Amino acid sequence: MPRLVLDMTDRRPIWAMPEWVPARIRDALPASWSLDVVQEETDGSGDGAARVSDHVLRLVSDAEVYFGYGIPAELLEAGTQLRWVHSGAAGVGSSLTPTMLTSPVVFTNSAGVHAPPMAETVLAMLLHFTRGLDLASDSQRRSEWSTDPFYVAGAPLLELSAMTVGIVGFGGIGREVARRVASLGARVIAVKRSPARPGEANLEPVSGGGVLGSRIEMVWGESGLDAVYRECDAIVVAAPDTPETRGMIDEEAFSRMKPGAIVVNVARGRLVDEQAMIEALTEGRIRGAGLDVFTNEPLPSDSPLWPLPNVIITPHVSAVTRGFWARETELILRNLERYLLDRPIEEWENVVDKKAGY
Repeated sequence: MPRLVLDMTDRRPIWAMPEWVPARIRDALPASWSLDVVQEETDGSGDGAARVSDHVLRLVSDAEVYFGYGIPAELLEAGTQLRWVHSGAAGVGSSLTPTMLTSPVVFTNSAGVHAPPMAETVLAMLLHFTRGLDLASDSQRRSEWSTDPFYVAGAPLLELSAMTVGIVGFGGIGREVARRVASLGARVIAVKRSPARPGEANLEPVSGGGVLGSRIEMVWGESGLDAVYRECDAIVVAAPDTPETRGMIDEEAFSRMKPGAIVVNVARGRLVDEQAMIEALTEGRIRGAGLDVFTNEPLPSDSPLWPLPNVIITPHVSAVTRGFWARETELILRNLERYLLDRPIEEWENVVDKKAGY
């Protein structure tokens, strides 16, 4: 009997799997299939916890499909009959073990599922700086009614409709960010590593169903990054964590940015050189930084980032939302239908390119 193992009982209450999720998956399976729901708590934070129990290893030993948070090497080694594994996490770095890279198993992730709340966090961070909420918070801490920071010549108050926002990495998160800032009138420049296909247009709609008439400018590679640094009032880091992207926002990058630029990172901390960013912030070369991710997590209590007045810090929670399970379940069910119908892998969603690392 074909077996599907569902191992997504997250220990964090807001991520708790509702009872209707396994019920819907069971309804989608043929009668000849069995569904095993692991009741042991797991941890979906980051790229997913690399923990496997003896119980889970026994279940996957003869399973065809496994859904969890991250795919540890031990699980693939035990699940010799696995044909498809899916992670409820967006990041895949910890799952791309040598075992995964040599395995023929299809690997899918949940990157687009997390994009809407992450994009709204980005929008909140941008507005925090453009509307001077950091200035107001500073006065509030001192119990001081102070309009001076808002009234001085050169006060750092902007409107998104007059800004150019650069997006480094135009995947699921980048697209959702583009939809939101473009809807408020911002010009958007999005950079990707390379064109998706020969002759791809450098203008692309940002609306999913034509709700917005806005278009964004697509740029590519190093020349595209240079355009983002030179032209953008705000830069959003939304690229995957790969050997090629680690440390890409370095000292040189900060030196090329427009004076007073805002930097927001909701991707991974290793993409940004933290020391170079701290220097740019303390010297006032950039307006501020909205940071949800860091090189070392949890962020050490003695990090110079904590006391900086032009930094807003969230503890890697930009993806937290009560809307996760509705989107996650629909993604699972769409791909499950393709799997059961033996559809070509090109028709699947969220298939991880193991060699590219995302």
